[in-house]
Amino acid sequence: MLTKDHRYRSYEVVEGMDRGGPRAHLKNIGILPGEMHKPFIGIVNTYNEMHPGHFHLNELVKHIRDGVYAAGGIPFEFGTIAICDGFSQANQGMCYVLPSREVIVDSIEVMVEAQRYDGLVLVGGCDKIVPALLMAAARLDLPAIVVTGGPMLPGRYRDREYATYELKEAAGMVQRGLLSEKEFEEMENCLSPTAGSCAMMGTANSMSIVAEALGMTLPGCATAHAVEGKKRRLAKASGYRIVELVNSGFKPSSILTRETFFNAIRVAMAVGGSTNCLLHIPAIAHELGIKISPDDFESISSSTPYLAKIKPSGQHTLKDLEDAGGVPVVMKELGDLLDNSRPTVSGMTIGEIAAAAENKDPEVIRPVARAYSSQGSLAILKGNLAPHGAVVKQTAVKPLMLRHQGPARVFNSEEEAVAAIASGKINHGDVIVIRYEGPKGGPGMREMLTATSYLVGMGLEDVALVTDGRFSGATRGPVVGHISPEAASSGPIGLVQEGDQILIDIPERRIELLVPETEINRRRASWQPPELKINKGYLKRYVHLVTSADEGAILKE
Repeated sequence: MLTKDHRYRSYEVVEGMDRGGPRAHLKNIGILPGEMHKPFIGIVNTYNEMHPGHFHLNELVKHIRDGVYAAGGIPFEFGTIAICDGFSQANQGMCYVLPSREVIVDSIEVMVEAQRYDGLVLVGGCDKIVPALLMAAARLDLPAIVVTGGPMLPGRYRDREYATYELKEAAGMVQRGLLSEKEFEEMENCLSPTAGSCAMMGTANSMSIVAEALGMTLPGCATAHAVEGKKRRLAKASGYRIVELVNSGFKPSSILTRETFFNAIRVAMAVGGSTNCLLHIPAIAHELGIKISPDDFESISSSTPYLAKIKPSGQHTLKDLEDAGGVPVVMKELGDLLDNSRPTVSGMTIGEIAAAAENKDPEVIRPVARAYSSQGSLAILKGNLAPHGAVVKQTAVKPLMLRHQGPARVFNSEEEAVAAIASGKINHGDVIVIRYEGPKGGPGMREMLTATSYLVGMGLEDVALVTDGRFSGATRGPVVGHISPEAASSGPIGLVQEGDQILIDIPERRIELLVPETEINRRRASWQPPELKINKGYLKRYVHLVTSADEGAILKE
């Protein structure tokens, strides 16, 4: 009879006379009787053939499977959804993107708990998928390791390197007559050249860097590009390592502490990480009962030197970051600003990984003494327009726009704002207000990338934008998101009227509606909640459970 180690959860599936049915099924799918005593490793494959960041994952999973087999485990692959944000920009599809994070987490939980896997390798590469994989690992607290899919190579057009977000800016240049339609098409043909997440410090690569800084990937995984042999080697090594983690009794909760999350925030701030980190890191921590607040981000970012200026904030690419040494070098340069004692899935501590790293290009990853600035990428603003806070990527704002006051131009959807920008109805110095785009109001807290890209492309870089929606990591300029409370939850942004003066003061961390409090109270007395924009299916349920952006847009009863 089978003598499977009772320490393995899969013992419950195959051990004993009353488990003949499951054993018969396993034999049917090709598992040999002598293999059933080995640990069962679930491989979460988020492959999606309509997704450039994920359509190569089947190949990576083959290498992971090889590693699992080599280490004495049995791999079992299963899938879940993976949305590409690029297809959802400026349409109703974006309403589903952030909410998909919770669907992914729930689907992994259901599968893993039902099938009783012993350990997990979670494979994915893009915006909501990497956070969801980390949330699932934290919730299940089984031995787990993450393999991120890696960035795509930058596109090249006329001897310059580009990322795909620059096509949206180029669309505005076409409207201004600065670029021909033929030139635009030539760019379009060049700017998504390989598999992988978009070649910029967007949310996808920011969260992959967070995954590595948390210690949930092998060293070097975040910036190893999708098409590189290094990525395949890391995939195989991760498959091997998960069996060792299962046999050692490792659990993610042993490394995912409050100090570890602070490390990850600091690394993200040092490389210009996306504003969406403010949604995802608190959501991951929440799965472990750890509260990470916007104030934590403000405290850490304000004391973190800005070391790597990656597109869209600068001209360096993710390939430059990888060639310079990636996350291990960033951690090395941060030095004692990190808790270097924190363990990782590799078996090494953060400090040991950093000590072994070599900075191969100090112009790409600068030492602290030559940091671009003494502060990291994000700043948290508060005031009567955002009592619970709002976020801006300060490292992507030109100095002249760090302080700005102007008249409000009010829109109740991104589409209305884009139409006004495209038709020349926005003036220099305006403050665009896009509301009812938060977690409840959107619903789903859509990204405003089309609006912000049009502003750049139309030459309106002295126009600010504030929203209770969110931004892509590709966004640059004086744009403030995550206004909390949101308009749909009776937040002050819902009371702004056309022409009201709005003050944005990033150095002072202020965002104010310059209207007397008596007038604000008068408007509040007559405010009525809007009807749901989508009142069916998953999003109807989502609206009733989702919390504010300042809590990570998590779901609560």
